Amino acid sequence: MPRLTGSAGGPECDDGDCPNIYRTEGGSFVVQGDLSDAFVPPAGECLVEIPERVLREAVRALGW
Repeated sequence: MPRLTGSAGGPECDDGDCPNIYRTEGGSFVVQGDLSDAFVPPAGECLVEIPERVLREAVRALGW
């Protein structure tokens, strides 16, 4: 699964646990980030928070 974001050694990546967005072979996205408690999602789902800069990096990586 290709990683679209998270340059090691970047501003928030010093510990190797960066927020990241991955693209699956089927074209969907998998998001790694800090757990959010903004609201209660449906059973079997969870929420993650991703900084705007991470989404912008993903858009750049895709060439959108």
